[in-house]
Amino acid sequence: MRRVADTTPDLFLGQNLISHLGVYRTSLVRQVGGFREGLEGSQDYDMALRVIERSHPSRIRHIPMVLYHWRAIPGSVALGVEEKSYATTAARRAVEEHLARTGVPATIETPPHARYHQRVRYPLPEPRPHLTVIIPTRDRLDHLSRCVSSVLSRSTYGTFDVVIVDNGSVEPESLAYFEQVQQGSRVSVLRVEGPFNFSRINNLAAARASGPLLCFLNNDTEVITPEWLEEMASHAVQEDVGAVGAMLYYPDDTVQHAGVILGLGGIASHAHRGMPRGRQGYNARAALTQTFSAVTAACMVVRKSEFDAIGGFDETLVVAYNDVDLCLRLGARGLRNVWTPFAELYHFESVSRGLDTEGESRQRFLAESQAMRDRWKGLLTADPYYNPNLSLTRADFWPAYPPRRARRWWQPEGELY
Repeated sequence: MRRVADTTPDLFLGQNLISHLGVYRTSLVRQVGGFREGLEGSQDYDMALRVIERSHPSRIRHIPMVLYHWRAIPGSVALGVEEKSYATTAARRAVEEHLARTGVPATIETPPHARYHQRVRYPLPEPRPHLTVIIPTRDRLDHLSRCVSSVLSRSTYGTFDVVIVDNGSVEPESLAYFEQVQQGSRVSVLRVEGPFNFSRINNLAAARASGPLLCFLNNDTEVITPEWLEEMASHAVQEDVGAVGAMLYYPDDTVQHAGVILGLGGIASHAHRGMPRGRQGYNARAALTQTFSAVTAACMVVRKSEFDAIGGFDETLVVAYNDVDLCLRLGARGLRNVWTPFAELYHFESVSRGLDTEGESRQRFLAESQAMRDRWKGLLTADPYYNPNLSLTRADFWPAYPPRRARRWWQPEGELY
């Protein structure tokens, strides 16, 4: 199986990740003409983009060690990117010209919470590919109806349908709602009998979907961004992308999900969890599109062809980590999983089923945790998109103390996937 290099091209288009200290093959630098005049303040960013165009992600390496300190003095971008506003203008020009050279018909915008960085907007094919939104549920009509209503009334995507997967609802008001909501042309209800198995329920619904895109959505979510599906689908249709995740908030407007970090809290957990909405986070990573090893299936878009190719969700993982496992298997196919902050939803989290770590669910959770350790071994302690100098006990990218031992970049990696 192929291993994805520890580079995140999506984040690199949002901000310069190499900056002053970069080592290049001399012949490549000469081929691209070295630094260009007219891009002062971001000339290193521009050259890096031009070099990358002549190379391959597998030939790009990140050295996970502190080798360089940048003095934060007045007038230096190290003190703040606003110190040199012309550098921001040059950076955007560098990215725009990179996209033009590589034939990508995308546009550049200013992110709402990171005004000195870039947001890349990708166009959707026309006609837009049909998308099926899959929502598993069991009673809790208050949450389900809010979720479905927000999808139908706020989404601007146009070409989508909704499949509600009912797994054991018994309350009369729920059953009456199923009858009523199917009177529209966009919503259908699939009845699935038997014990709750998140993976099985979603696999059955995915098999029934006819369009090329799938959106897995928890019943305890609520759409905020009208263009959430456009944003997620525009990434999902790219041939080298696997799963696409969204920005999810708790009802109190703190972050619930901003991508998944492997090893965090043991197996995997969510980046920037608990951070107030609207903040940039660590080096703007809560405000820019980027690659993660995994994203949550509470809101996930993926091409049906890729979902089918890996056999869907693993049904032996009944509740916990089935989404992480799915993303890692997509990664093993050489695809990158993308998280975007520009598709926003509320997530009321596990209101229908309760928490995995309480009561009778605890033993199952522990067994599924062990299955992940057995299956993915070293990858759970060496997330390629998370610096080994950062903590695995905190979600705010705090420095690890004592420092975790980083795998030496020159040592053979072996098969992590």
